[in-house]
Amino acid sequence: MSNQKERVFSGVQPTGDLHIGNYVGALKLWVQNQDLYDNIFCIVDLHALTIPERINPKNLKQHVRQVAALYLACGINPKKSTIFVQSEIPAHSEMEWILNCVTPISWLEKMTQYKSKAGKQGTIGAGLLNYPVLMAADILLYDTDLVPVGDDQKQHVELTRDIAKRFNSLFGKTLKIPKPLIRKNGARIMGLDNPIQKMSKSTALEKSEHAIFLLDKPEIIRKKISKAVTDTSNKTRFKNASPGIKNLLTMYEIFSKTPKRLIEERFSNKGYGFLKKEVAETIIYEIKPIQEKYNQILRDNAYLESILRQGKARVLELSDKTLKKVKEKVGLR
Repeated sequence: MSNQKERVFSGVQPTGDLHIGNYVGALKLWVQNQDLYDNIFCIVDLHALTIPERINPKNLKQHVRQVAALYLACGINPKKSTIFVQSEIPAHSEMEWILNCVTPISWLEKMTQYKSKAGKQGTIGAGLLNYPVLMAADILLYDTDLVPVGDDQKQHVELTRDIAKRFNSLFGKTLKIPKPLIRKNGARIMGLDNPIQKMSKSTALEKSEHAIFLLDKPEIIRKKISKAVTDTSNKTRFKNASPGIKNLLTMYEIFSKTPKRLIEERFSNKGYGFLKKEVAETIIYEIKPIQEKYNQILRDNAYLESILRQGKARVLELSDKTLKKVKEKVGLR
């Protein structure tokens, strides 16, 4: 039996700042699982181009560095995991074109996120329709075994599997079929202003009170939490709680690592003001060392660039190997 670790691929767009939902749902889990897998973590800056009206070239470059620094500050160890910038590896774009040619448009039109984003755009670019194919290229280039996603993102992995199977059917077995790595912890951080909507970077760009960012100062976090949606019942229990109260209790549970029973005892008959204050302080306490390490990393530009160069060198070899096989199968020189 092989002792080779299964390979995990995942990535984050450098659009806007990363929030505590990104931290809880992705970064924190990546750190916890570093010793279990061969990890490749990408900063998917090509995906950030799908809505050109929102592109600020200067900010995009800055956000790429910010995401890389936050990966490291949250605990991603470059000795255990590979970090790289998507646009620096030409194979991603080449692979996407080849996969585009085998992907039926009807598959792309069914994607939930496409339908959601397209409904908000006056002009729909081809990139918005095709970005799931680029996502498939990202995954398939590295012979990925597992893709860590939440239930709401599982559709993208299913499409990647379908594209890989169709390519293999047309040209012979070439691409590894990845599997979704679904989070066992179902807790999700919801929007402060709309607790029935998952906390989102795109929504946060439009509504400042929607999300808590990993780089928010303590006074900003306290202010945002104080304005979080609640209800008029003044009951602090998980069962049958309104969405706003459940969201606050869930955040306290995640960041304080306290069992539900003890949380309900602590906040019983204390009022929502006390709950909000405690939620804010637990979040501030956990992300303070992340912010300190982030600022330290960002000041050391040479160190940050060296990590990205090392990651690029590793994935360049892996991606070129897969792309070469794919091009040979379709008849390209």
